[in-house]
Amino acid sequence: MAVIDREGNVLDANPALGTLLGADPAQLATRGAAELAELREDARAWSDYRDVLLGRRERMTCTRRLHHSDGHALWAEITVEPAPDSCSLLLSMADISDRRDLQGRLRHLQMHDPVTRLPNRNLFFERLAAALEAGAYDRAGTGRIGLCYLDLDGFKAINDTLGHRVGDRLLRAVAQRLSECAAPGDHLVARLGGDEFALLVRESSGTEQVCELARSVLAALQRPFDVGGQRLSVSASIGVVERPAAGTHTTWLMQAADTTLYWAKEDGKARWTLFDPERNAHRMTRQALSSTLRPAVEREEFVLDYQPLVGLVDGVVRGVEALVRWDHPQFGRLSPNRFVSLAEENGAIVPLGRWVLRTACRQARAWQRAHPRHPLVVSVNVAVRQVWDSDLVADVGTILAETGLPPRLLQLELTESAVMGSAGRPLQALQQLSDMGVAIAIDDFGTGYSNLAYLSRLPVSTLKLDGSFVQGFRAEEHPNPADETIVRALVELAHRLGLTVVAECVESAEQAERLGRIGCDTGQGWFYSRPVPPDRIPPMLPACPAVT
Repeated sequence: MAVIDREGNVLDANPALGTLLGADPAQLATRGAAELAELREDARAWSDYRDVLLGRRERMTCTRRLHHSDGHALWAEITVEPAPDSCSLLLSMADISDRRDLQGRLRHLQMHDPVTRLPNRNLFFERLAAALEAGAYDRAGTGRIGLCYLDLDGFKAINDTLGHRVGDRLLRAVAQRLSECAAPGDHLVARLGGDEFALLVRESSGTEQVCELARSVLAALQRPFDVGGQRLSVSASIGVVERPAAGTHTTWLMQAADTTLYWAKEDGKARWTLFDPERNAHRMTRQALSSTLRPAVEREEFVLDYQPLVGLVDGVVRGVEALVRWDHPQFGRLSPNRFVSLAEENGAIVPLGRWVLRTACRQARAWQRAHPRHPLVVSVNVAVRQVWDSDLVADVGTILAETGLPPRLLQLELTESAVMGSAGRPLQALQQLSDMGVAIAIDDFGTGYSNLAYLSRLPVSTLKLDGSFVQGFRAEEHPNPADETIVRALVELAHRLGLTVVAECVESAEQAERLGRIGCDTGQGWFYSRPVPPDRIPPMLPACPAVT
């Protein structure tokens, strides 16, 4: 301890303070307290100390790294407070070096992975936050940050077959190679857990620097590892993110890195992939759409447009295909290719499909009442998941009963791949629907497995030729003989089996004429009409058609 005056001069010091600093206590009186405690080197400690001297603060405490006269360093807890006589102050120093060393060792254990000895997840995020803050405010640096987030491909198989001991040795070997790749640039390497690692590039010079690091890591890990007398091979998928530190948050950066790592695996593994804002926006849009699909059905945000099915010989509208649209409150009107696959993935296709079926049947019944001499068949697309995850037969029966639509005016379309190899419940459902009088059509025929054997055992009444076959019919001066030969053969086969044929994507009179000439029954496409609202269909009907 030492007694100091209000100017900060040492008036007296005890022998213990001399021993702590390696100096004669009598000589300490010639020095200032701030010099002994090295307070000027810390702006905050110096400010607090001055406030105590001036009486603006009762007490100050800080921890400082001091230097002993023999050259070694020590950590001391320093306190300055008024003496009992209130005219002077007491300066006390306590050597906390042992405690500080223990805390350091405990922190090292807490912040490092026991298997690889690399910084662990906690230390990585601490350093990442510090790097983002420094990059945003340090004008002397580049103000950018980069991250390589990687996951080992095939590590689980090694762990499962050879055991965790071999797996841990492999992780240590991987950590060594990662550290070698990061050493030239002094980049932080951390193990985030399992077989996930991260390399942090502070003050990145740009995207190319981080991409080059990813290339070197990928090459290093693709070399075989000799572990425990065994030669093991692994690769890595790496997500790469590089951007300005200002405005970047830890959570966003890690989400972007995780997303990009997923892209690398999705694209085939053993590769690195750079974060793409447009691709990420598309993914976020998909997630937003997927999460709101079911509520959107309940809120009736969907509408149906109808595209005519027209006889290729007489040009008479025979029916319509119901096509669903989503009037999204944020993204506007969305076509089926934006959300139907999502609905099939998360199961929302069942309530959505039920709504489409009910709405289309209700509309077809309204047309039948308004135009009894020209009833229209309404064709509705059905996903195979609707057959498995719901009682489609019961749904169709209930909806036909509710709307009063005759079963002969309803056609259900399933894709070729959906009905290929149908057995058990799907086949039974299709047969029951056919027995009810509902027509079954195979959509996009010719693009799937093209196994014609199933046509003889499925209750199919119509084949819809995929538009790719019709493309060869576009120009009379450049006909495609192969396309015509294929379509002619399919039409003849279908007719011999008692099936009708619809040609999709008809876009010109030449196509319609040639398709009709080789025997196609019905055409559908922009040549006749784009998908339109229900009120646009009646004007397309002939004035005095024959009763069917």
